[in-house]
Amino acid sequence: MRLADFDYELPSERIAQHPLEPRDSARLLVDQGSAVPLHRHVREIGEFLHEGDLLVVNDTKVIPARLRLQRASGGSAEVLLLEALDTERRTWEAMVRPARKLRPGEQLFTGDRALVRVLRRTEPGDTMVVELLGEGDPLALVNSYGEMPLPPYITTRLDAPERYQTVYANDPASAAAPTAGLHFTPSLLESLRVLDIEIARVELVVGLDTFKPVTAADPREHIIHSERFNVSPEVLANCRAARRVVAIGTTSVRALESAAGTPAPNGRTRLFIHRPYDWNVVDLLMTNFHMPRTTLLMMVDAFVGSRWRRLYDEALREDYRMLSFGDAMLLDRSLA
Repeated sequence: MRLADFDYELPSERIAQHPLEPRDSARLLVDQGSAVPLHRHVREIGEFLHEGDLLVVNDTKVIPARLRLQRASGGSAEVLLLEALDTERRTWEAMVRPARKLRPGEQLFTGDRALVRVLRRTEPGDTMVVELLGEGDPLALVNSYGEMPLPPYITTRLDAPERYQTVYANDPASAAAPTAGLHFTPSLLESLRVLDIEIARVELVVGLDTFKPVTAADPREHIIHSERFNVSPEVLANCRAARRVVAIGTTSVRALESAAGTPAPNGRTRLFIHRPYDWNVVDLLMTNFHMPRTTLLMMVDAFVGSRWRRLYDEALREDYRMLSFGDAMLLDRSLA
């Protein structure tokens, strides 16, 4: 396996810079195996689901995790909070800039207020442990001073921060949105329930691997960052009983497949899904289009094989919007 196997040409003008309204008006490329894929919209996903299917969503909530700060010297600094390391959410693993210049004990400011203290570098060395300063609820501080952590390829301002949040988001914890879920509206979810399609929730806290590029020539050597997941025994039982399990987004896939491989319903996972992979839970996957050379694209490759290239070529040819605020596709791993 080579990293180049997961490359494709993505013109910058095809990267969606804003979400569509309404959410479910995004286009949906429907995988038909060896046949020509269908062009639909997310609001029509019910046409491709059946009574007895189980739809599984990741209900993690994004926090405004990007803090733009200043050093005491006057230089700028940025802290991207990745995951809380204590129950009070006072200490966090974070990506910081300028990483090489910041030293343990240094405080970072917003105006005259010290907001963050750098504590230490983590063992791998690619992140740091930081402490949120000030009295009161640390998440309230983050909500007051932070920005939604949009990916760097989105360069336009997001006027409505809730559009980088799913409508079913629950516990604030993640540093990025489970973007396939951004397409769902309350009315679409209700229409699926009317079709006797059950909807289940899992949690996977989206962290560093969303931002960390794959650099190894053989991508199987990539060290994947651990992420916290929670899948209840009831959800796993419902998956076993379902006609088909339809995962909404790659994070739902990682949560479900991680839970299937452990006796504990929650914990941490370093599951890196790439071919060959023996699937345990997920039958269908709705996902957005992903950046080249990423672990997410490798998961898609493990799910449908090399036909992902034909699907991506079709999407680009038909002017689909790409990446986090872009359109989606519905994949079926049972199709030849």
